[in-house]
Amino acid sequence: MIKRKSTLFLVLLVVFANLGLWAAINWPAQAPAWSGPIKGVSFSPYRPGQDPQAGRYPGVEEMDADLARVAGMVRKVRTYSSIDGFENIPRLAEKYDLAVTAGAWLDKRGERNEREIVNLIRNARTYRNIDRVIVGNESVLRADLTVPELIRYLRQVKRAVNVPVSTAEPWHVWHDHPELAREVDYIAVHILPYWEGVPRADALDHVMMRYRDLRRAFPGKPILIAEVGWPSAGHRFGGAEPSRVDQAEFVRGFLNLAARERLDYFVMEVFDQGWKRGLEGEVGAHWGLLDVEREQKFPFTGPVAEYPHWQFQALLATLLALLPMIWFLWRWHNIANAGRLVFTLLIQVAVSLLIWTLFMPANIEIGKLGLLIWGVLLPAQLALMLVVLINGFELTELLWRKRLKLRFPDSELRRTEKLPMVSLHLAIYNEPPELVIQTLDSLAALNYPDFEVLVIDNNTRDAAVWLPVKAHCERLGPRFRFFTLGQWKGFKAGALNFALGQTDPRAEVIGVVDSDYEVRSDWLRRLAPYFRRPQVGFVQAPQDHRAWELDRFKEMINWEYAGFFHIGMVHRAQRNAIIQHGTMTLIRRRALERVGGWSEWCICEDAELGLRLMQDGYESVYVNEPFGKGLTPDSFTGYKKQRFRWVYGAVQILKSHWHELLPWHEGGLTLAQRYHFAAGWLPWFGDGLHLVFSTLALAWTAGLVLLPRYFDFPLAAFLVPTLGMFAFKVLHSLWLYAARVRCSRRQRLGAAVAGMALTHTIARGVIKGLLTNNAPFFRTPKSEDKPALMAGLAMAAEELTMLGLLWGGCIAVLAVYGPNHPEALLWATVLAVQSLPYVAALALSMANAFPAQVPIGLPAPEARKARAPMPATITRTTA
Repeated sequence: MIKRKSTLFLVLLVVFANLGLWAAINWPAQAPAWSGPIKGVSFSPYRPGQDPQAGRYPGVEEMDADLARVAGMVRKVRTYSSIDGFENIPRLAEKYDLAVTAGAWLDKRGERNEREIVNLIRNARTYRNIDRVIVGNESVLRADLTVPELIRYLRQVKRAVNVPVSTAEPWHVWHDHPELAREVDYIAVHILPYWEGVPRADALDHVMMRYRDLRRAFPGKPILIAEVGWPSAGHRFGGAEPSRVDQAEFVRGFLNLAARERLDYFVMEVFDQGWKRGLEGEVGAHWGLLDVEREQKFPFTGPVAEYPHWQFQALLATLLALLPMIWFLWRWHNIANAGRLVFTLLIQVAVSLLIWTLFMPANIEIGKLGLLIWGVLLPAQLALMLVVLINGFELTELLWRKRLKLRFPDSELRRTEKLPMVSLHLAIYNEPPELVIQTLDSLAALNYPDFEVLVIDNNTRDAAVWLPVKAHCERLGPRFRFFTLGQWKGFKAGALNFALGQTDPRAEVIGVVDSDYEVRSDWLRRLAPYFRRPQVGFVQAPQDHRAWELDRFKEMINWEYAGFFHIGMVHRAQRNAIIQHGTMTLIRRRALERVGGWSEWCICEDAELGLRLMQDGYESVYVNEPFGKGLTPDSFTGYKKQRFRWVYGAVQILKSHWHELLPWHEGGLTLAQRYHFAAGWLPWFGDGLHLVFSTLALAWTAGLVLLPRYFDFPLAAFLVPTLGMFAFKVLHSLWLYAARVRCSRRQRLGAAVAGMALTHTIARGVIKGLLTNNAPFFRTPKSEDKPALMAGLAMAAEELTMLGLLWGGCIAVLAVYGPNHPEALLWATVLAVQSLPYVAALALSMANAFPAQVPIGLPAPEARKARAPMPATITRTTA
């Protein structure tokens, strides 16, 4: 009953929070109602695909249909041209009792200008519904005509027609050229607060201020506000933000203001004009009261919602999240309520963001370019949402699970039955002999009754490297056998398969140790008893490292490694889904032979073997206690090569076993194992997407800087969730480290930098793994000399190149658009965030190039925490 009540309470809490957030974001705005006709609108009847710059104009029937659409809604229309078919508008408008302020478009083309003037004059003489004319539209502003040239055209028209004559310019052009005002019968002014960066709340006051300034400057001259309006979509300009609600509030407010002040005006404009994107960016296409489909964007009475169908989207997001939330809450009742609430909220947020992105083309007028971006980002955002949920699930279980699974009680492990013989296999390739000898000495000191050690050297060309190892094996006695194979296929897996064939027939357990490991004397005695249970296929202890304590670079990567073993492996072990890694592992010999030995096609033969053992029904045991310590890579290059090999091998495994990870595949893996093997590697694919997005962002930045006519900033709605996911990823890592890894705050931050520094390497491993099938085996170099400054920079050469390009893009965008341009600032922020992994790579490379000693005198609490060992958590799950 308590379980049911808590589940119901948490579901209702999240549902109401979700609906409340949707409502708060989309709460309808109130604006002054307008019920009368609009005095005038700018009338440009271009439809999708039509563009005056490309010579594609609307036909007469289309113009007639558009005039019929606005009849009854407006009293007057303003035209901008009197050629290319637009000379028919006055005749067509007569049918609908619409007055026309006819225009002539004037630019640098003299012959075309003359045709415009001739047709304008003829129409003004012919059609009685033309109440005035406008000769030229912003011709002086564009510098297409000088003021004297424009005056000559004005005088030509004034002599020929009997209606008032003017030209249309922004308010400042009239102030700058009073001689122009003396030539016209009325002032036709454009007042568009958006293009002056005026916030919507101040826009109406701004219009009246400019209007009154002109009244004072030109007393006695009638003033026509020839363009006034607000865009419904696009990008912020200064303090002005386009939106459907802002457009409705401005237009409805202005219509009421104009009625009170008896203003003469034309609202800019009646239909959205997609062709204007090439001139003004995305915002240029969204000034219409009606969209390109001739549908009204907002009501003129009642409340206005930015997204009219938000209630349906909110309900859909709630319903889609409901089942997984209930399933999680019912299934994971052993998690504290705080954790259950956190993960349930994550489910709901992920689904809501996905629904929001899915419906974005319906919510926001984004154009063809926006649709292209949306089509790319939708599947990518889905993948990132999955990464967030995977990380969130791990966070929830490890922080709030009431009790991690503990099996194999100590009393069972202390039974006095005979311990199995263990055959330890040590594969070496071109390893420093003194390093291998240290490992052999630690194996010789094992406190275990029955074991052997097989050392297999393969592909080492210089006999001087392996001869000392062979001699040392002979000194250690008959338990230690040495083999040199010369050129041998299959890399490490090939050597281990050879060793399997040379193993003592009495050996029941195979152990694998890396060449740089010094093992604890109780390793085998502590772990071999787990094989008393016949279902156990392999036993794994974590890797640990030594000789890092006084080196800042090695300290950072040491604690980065620790996160995998004390966080990821502990979580996976709850469901018998650990990753087998090829050192400090013990394998049941019969199981190893049953599944066909080590796979020589895979450069991560250890993880691939673990997966096959689980497919065959064997269980794993993870003992979260270090029983040996190896060396960290000595250089950033070695660190990257090692991680590249792990990533490439993981992609190889997924490509070979993907069908066995499908939920409906019939096989030996449990659903939980399939989840962990698929989900555990998915964040690496997220890093691959980071490289893809960074490359695309750089290309887009080049377009913004070099071709601003064709490129516009991606909408903030596309970018903010991505920034949020990055922040969550960092928070997830630091939070889990604080809870599960016994290190200081400084060491946690160092581990985070080291992990982030591998983003580019991981991305390369994912992409190359997807595109190729065989990569060379990279030995992780140990005991290398410290690099000099130039070598340090060279180790991060690719990352430095990306860092320079991303920072250069930030600077270029801000230089072209200015730091006060909100979209430019947001885009620069995105580029800066995308550069952080490359900053981390540079920092880690420099830490390697300039080895700084770690201060020994840590504050007492932090020093104690850094020295405290991890508890020995023995974990096993049933298959």
